[in-house]
Amino acid sequence: MNKKQLMKGNEALAEAAIRAGLQGYFGYPITPQSELLEYMSRELHKRGGAFVQAESEIASINMVYGAAGAGARVMTSTSSPGYSLMQEGISYIACAELPCLLVNVVRGGPGLGTIQPSQGDYFQAVKGGGHGDYKLIVLAPNSVQEMADFTYIGFDLADQYRMPVLILTDGALGQMMESVVFPEYDIEKNRTNHSSWATTGRVNGREQHVITSLHLQSEDMEKQNQILQKKYRKIEENEVRFETIQTEDADFLLVAYGLSARIAHKAVNLAREEGLKVGLLRPISLYPFPYQAIEDLSAKVSGILTVEMSAGQMVEDVRLAVNGKVPVGFYGRMGGMIPQPDEILEEIKKLYSPKRRQ
Repeated sequence: MNKKQLMKGNEALAEAAIRAGLQGYFGYPITPQSELLEYMSRELHKRGGAFVQAESEIASINMVYGAAGAGARVMTSTSSPGYSLMQEGISYIACAELPCLLVNVVRGGPGLGTIQPSQGDYFQAVKGGGHGDYKLIVLAPNSVQEMADFTYIGFDLADQYRMPVLILTDGALGQMMESVVFPEYDIEKNRTNHSSWATTGRVNGREQHVITSLHLQSEDMEKQNQILQKKYRKIEENEVRFETIQTEDADFLLVAYGLSARIAHKAVNLAREEGLKVGLLRPISLYPFPYQAIEDLSAKVSGILTVEMSAGQMVEDVRLAVNGKVPVGFYGRMGGMIPQPDEILEEIKKLYSPKRRQ
């Protein structure tokens, strides 16, 4: 039986990746995710994998592209400025339909910014980030345990849908220490057979495998886009993940993800102590986003407040889901500042109405 271990979030994610059968890690150090890379440099080669510290983030994402094309289970990790440098390669990988895991331990920006935590990369994560019409499955953990759990899930989803999966976390979750239990993971059972497409050599005269994102004929490029869009519709039907807390009788709803959701949960408890019927919806998959769940709850509450460590990005998706049915407010802190429960409670009091919609 696995025992609890006290680990940093970055290290827990790295350990989970190794246990999930990681074959290649390619990355470049940047705070506040460097512990992840350091853990890989120390442990991965001992357990049958290959660790490469690339000369840049651009080089590392293209190494991921090549190794994923050979059918290997691979990943990279970085923080905000580094993730921006990877966007061209990620777009190539998405079009070529290759499975891999990406990790962005977000820091405050724009620019070089600060090494403190932020959620200012939401738009980049869920709207594609690079050029062209593509999406990534985006998972947002809010604990060290979920940093590990979502790594397993991320690799499995990447294999299932043949696409990159992004774990969008932040500097606080990467650096904080909590207890974590690593579930058993059957590598042989969970690894998808890549022989139908991987570039592993034409053994026994099999047909040629070609991996590319280049389709010069417009008809061919449109056909590939249609394949991708059909895949994304399937993901939107089957892979929406979210958590609800005290929403059954709620008159007012908070929506927050990641670290902000932990803080918003405390604000819900404070509001309840004062007799305010407040609930919380936490998106776990940022793409696909839980539009329907938020729309359904909007029919039962008098208002919604989104809480983010940004100038307001996820709030736009919440407003799309609500479609004007109830007011949607926003409270956020920027530049590495973290919202506090008492601050959120004050915003709730400004907007709260006990009158429930009929």
